[in-house]
Amino acid sequence: MENIRDFLKHDKLIFDGSMGTYFASKYRTMAERCENVNVTDFMKIYGIHREYIEAGSHAIKTNTFAANIDNYNGDEAQLKAVLEAGWKNAELVANDSDTYVFADIGHIQATEDVNVAVKYKKNAEIFLELGAENFLLETLSNYRGIAETAEYIKSVNPDAFVLVSFAVFPDGYTKEGELGEELLSAADECKWIDAIGINCVSGPHHMFSYFKSLKKFSKPFSVMPNSGYPTVINNRTYFESSPDYFAFKMRDMAECGASILGGCCGTTPDYIRRTIEVLSESISSDIKEEENDSNSSEIIRYVPQFNRKLSEGKKVIAVELDPPENADISKFMKNAGMLKNAGVDIITIADCPIARARVDSSLLACKLKRELNIDVIPHLTCRDRNINATKALLLGLNIENIRNVLIVTGDPIPSAQRDEVKSVFNFNSRMLAKYVRTLNETVFPDGFHTFGALNINAKNFDVQLKMAKEKELNGMEGFLTQPVLTEKGFENLKRAKQELSGKILAGIIPVMSYRNACFMESEISGINVEDKIIEMFKGLSKEESVELGIKISVDIAEKVKDIADGYYFMTPFSRADVICDIINKIEK
Repeated sequence: MENIRDFLKHDKLIFDGSMGTYFASKYRTMAERCENVNVTDFMKIYGIHREYIEAGSHAIKTNTFAANIDNYNGDEAQLKAVLEAGWKNAELVANDSDTYVFADIGHIQATEDVNVAVKYKKNAEIFLELGAENFLLETLSNYRGIAETAEYIKSVNPDAFVLVSFAVFPDGYTKEGELGEELLSAADECKWIDAIGINCVSGPHHMFSYFKSLKKFSKPFSVMPNSGYPTVINNRTYFESSPDYFAFKMRDMAECGASILGGCCGTTPDYIRRTIEVLSESISSDIKEEENDSNSSEIIRYVPQFNRKLSEGKKVIAVELDPPENADISKFMKNAGMLKNAGVDIITIADCPIARARVDSSLLACKLKRELNIDVIPHLTCRDRNINATKALLLGLNIENIRNVLIVTGDPIPSAQRDEVKSVFNFNSRMLAKYVRTLNETVFPDGFHTFGALNINAKNFDVQLKMAKEKELNGMEGFLTQPVLTEKGFENLKRAKQELSGKILAGIIPVMSYRNACFMESEISGINVEDKIIEMFKGLSKEESVELGIKISVDIAEKVKDIADGYYFMTPFSRADVICDIINKIEK
């Protein structure tokens, strides 16, 4: 059989289409993971492989996309049984024809505690032992573990062919906020990877539009779109599309430089058969590209006064106000006005702190910007939005001239609500920062200034610094710290300023009473209060406590002024008047 590299020198390599959605529609079932059918009823899978080969596919994928150690709860024996059956099934049907068999390895979710390359290599190891020579790592949303896996495959079989394919949405990003072109470039530069491409999440029209927008790569390029976009009827997923339309779009992509073509979700043998027919025809497509109706307009760049002041090396003052729990925002607006009059440079607004519903921070930020003309920095959590909602929100904020966001992972949903309220985590704060950075580079003419949180009171501050440095690499310009209420916190603040390149606003929160000090020390994660400060509040009246809290805050501001680039005040119990008193004393 001709070497696959030689084949690609003179012809397009046509893959099969979907296994999972075709299996579900053909056999009217989604009750069982189709990978398990390799073992339980292999003739059904054999039959689908056979249909794709008869439709003209040059290559088929093993029915092993979702077979990995995570999906089998660590059961290596079950994983090996499914992979072996999937490989032997595909090899058996391909033996009667000149068809390449690709060992299919789908995306495996990366976790911080386990090197995901180990999981990918587990699948690769089993396939290599079975004699696999061609590998497809597909529907990837990041690049973690991929280069290491490709290197491992080549170390065992130097002649192996490795195709790596990313699932990139029409806007150019994966579900984890990674820029598709960056991922493709990294794979294109990897010497252990033979071909690169994109698959899934887009229909043929949008995949073609995205493919045309990409730069030219050095390696063979693969395109495997969905048949179209899904429709759910009676709890079943259908892909409404036409094999003719799909085929014409595939031909457009072939003419644009794609050398490997196939189908993903919703495609069937009919789609592959029609694609091969159209590729062999010399007629021109009757389906015209829709014209881009976007009009170029003059770019108006807007830089908030807060950012100008910060870039000039002047001390800035940020104050956090918690959004109200109900629709009455009169006190919130009054406090914001009071802070503006006191000379505050920017107001930060928490995003549903402690994961309990409050007025949306971004909507409040827009209201403050419009009505009070003060700079604002809404907190943006990773907890409650997927990638589409995040991008939509950022587009709206940008239109409203909001140019600063504080990116945090977000508090988990309280245990009492977990059965009723579900969390959505597509990102962590580092990933979201990178996503915003790439939007700044590709979507926004004048993008966002991103800031993060820095816990100077963490028991292991080395870990905090390491994450902060990663955040800086992903585009964060500075950090707002937890309150400085201990000597350890002060020393960590100094260390952060020495080791980080971004701007640092030192956190200050006024202690309001002995009870308040004890509560913060015992109950609030990320805040530590020095014992001697707690003792100072014993026996004081309410008025005396407030006065002492203001004095301590002013002293802390004086202590950190030569270290930090500004102050980040947290308003206790909505007492904006206390913050104003502190600011007045600092200025005096």
